[in-house]
Amino acid sequence: MINLLKSVFGGSGNTQLKEVLEQGAVIVDVRSAGEFAGGHAKGAVNIPLDQLETKLNKIKGYQKPVVVCCASGMRSARAKAFLASHGVANVHDAGSWRNLE
Repeated sequence: MINLLKSVFGGSGNTQLKEVLEQGAVIVDVRSAGEFAGGHAKGAVNIPLDQLETKLNKIKGYQKPVVVCCASGMRSARAKAFLASHGVANVHDAGSWRNLE
């Protein structure tokens, strides 16, 4: 059941996330600056969901896999869909940032 929910709402398996992170992926936390300040995954960059469009070139410039996360997985799923539709090929949805701890 959990795998079904992950496939519907996003969220990569921990093994896949680990592999992508080992490849040097950039973690993009799409929560608000206030939420990010309250705690985040080590090394994460904060780009709130509503700023993704204006930061798209920055994200494309990473030239590395991108892992998006948020609080519950809803915003990260939207971020993944947005980035993928705008040419970011290697983007992964971690769901909650706590999945990256």
